Amino acid sequence: MKRMLAMLSFFPLLLGSCSGNGGEKEFSIQLYSVRELIGNPELYAENHVQVLSELAGMGYTGVEAACYNDGLLYGVSPEQFKADIEAAGLKPLSSHVSLALSENALMTGDFSVELAWWDKCIAAHKAAGVSYLVMPWFPVPAELDALKRYCDYFNEIGRRCNEQGLRFGYHNHSHEFNKIGDKVVYDFILENTDPELVFMQMDVYWAVMGRVSPVEYFKKYPGRFELLHIKDYSALGQSGMVGFDAIFNNFELSGTRDIVVEIEFSTCGDIMQSCRESADYLKAAEFVK
Repeated sequence: MKRMLAMLSFFPLLLGSCSGNGGEKEFSIQLYSVRELIGNPELYAENHVQVLSELAGMGYTGVEAACYNDGLLYGVSPEQFKADIEAAGLKPLSSHVSLALSENALMTGDFSVELAWWDKCIAAHKAAGVSYLVMPWFPVPAELDALKRYCDYFNEIGRRCNEQGLRFGYHNHSHEFNKIGDKVVYDFILENTDPELVFMQMDVYWAVMGRVSPVEYFKKYPGRFELLHIKDYSALGQSGMVGFDAIFNNFELSGTRDIVVEIEFSTCGDIMQSCRESADYLKAAEFVK
């Protein structure tokens, strides 16, 4: 109960956002999906107005950024990025950012250099108006002792995010469902991070590729999955590999507050068409039954 109250205190306005307000469903898009159009500062400067406007017109309500560097997002100031997103009728929901531990930090547990980087990163994203910072990848070590260092690192990043009114999470691929010894890496991270400091952004496609059931993880670790990456091989629902209905029916169990679409590949050769097909799939879906 203490953990749930702490989590709710961060986002009182986001309750029910998966089912929307007034019957309208809310879902964001990871801008990595449109990386060929706005994936670097030069492309962003040239194309962001048109691309963001089209995404909003498809029904997306927010964005997850994927291009942060040295205080800037897509080569512009956090304030300008926020203004650009809001001008398109979207909200800056979240951002993917990564910084792996140095060999010295991994050996000694002294994260001071890395945490100075995160302090600047957190300040920039607070100015950009995002609610969540998500680490999308790190080099999984071969030993549990080193993995425990990463969990300690995640907890400290999460503490600093909480102090600034943001939430910190980790996004998986498929390799986290492998084992170190007899322990599944993903389970170890869940069990060695503080739920009040670190949430999991489960990428449901990569979980399935890792041969696990997202819903079974919701049951095993209820409330830990504040964000979900709703993803398929290409446009949502076309492969038949991911059981989206079961996932949608278990939002309450999972603790999901917001969902983010990510598209890795376009089967039709037109990424914007795949974005549209995915939005149409979600608009037609029953998020909560």
